[in-house]
Amino acid sequence: MARWIPMLMACAALAAAQPHPELNDGEAHGDPPFLLEEGWRPLLNGRDLAGWRGDGKGSNEWFATTAIRFERFLSPTRLHAIPKPGGTMLNGPTGRTVNLVTEESFGDLELYLEFMIPKGSNSGVYLHGLYEIQVFDSWNAPEPLKTSDGGAIYHRWINEKGVGGAPPLRNASRRPGEWQSYQVWFRGPRFDSSGKKTENARFIRVLHNGLLVHDNVEVEGPTRAHMNLPEAAKNPLMLQGDHGPVAYRNLYVRPLRPIVLR
Repeated sequence: MARWIPMLMACAALAAAQPHPELNDGEAHGDPPFLLEEGWRPLLNGRDLAGWRGDGKGSNEWFATTAIRFERFLSPTRLHAIPKPGGTMLNGPTGRTVNLVTEESFGDLELYLEFMIPKGSNSGVYLHGLYEIQVFDSWNAPEPLKTSDGGAIYHRWINEKGVGGAPPLRNASRRPGEWQSYQVWFRGPRFDSSGKKTENARFIRVLHNGLLVHDNVEVEGPTRAHMNLPEAAKNPLMLQGDHGPVAYRNLYVRPLRPIVLR
């Protein structure tokens, strides 16, 4: 028996070293406690994408799934869906599809959502369909951080160059294949009775994975790749779908309230 022990130990070590797919449950488990507070409501029904529509040229390949599988060693740039409807949405098999937009429009709001991206992927969350918080693989990104890094408020695009925007105050990005979160306090632009804009939109506060990345940032106008619609008191929410694989789950909104520091 003794002569078999080294062989058994070697087999066990080899098995442990083999890459295993990571199954990430797409249902609403482990929600942050603050979601039990009054006023929050989900934007996903846990079955399908009712209340959402595709925006852009081409077919809408977004679909609802129960969970996401990420294979860190075998296919680190892809996300794989479990073939069963559920409370997570994925932007198709290749991550190159239209943007996804809510049928409902929102004014001032608080937003909470979770997302997952594989290695090197890119997406964005557009408040009012116009003002983007960047979703990007910035795991171990070098300093200084840029307006294209994860957690940034993306720049505007004027005369074929980026203008403005705000890099995150810190790099809060997790490694590819892990669920991440944004919590956003957003105040929309203001207009007078004639329709003239009197105040710009403002990200009052943004948390990335629970860490503060923006504090009272004004946005002078729509950021790059925004929806083709004017600034207004109310507009829809948009998720970018054509820059690489991305999954979203646990999307909740409520009307903007005063911030209570925790």
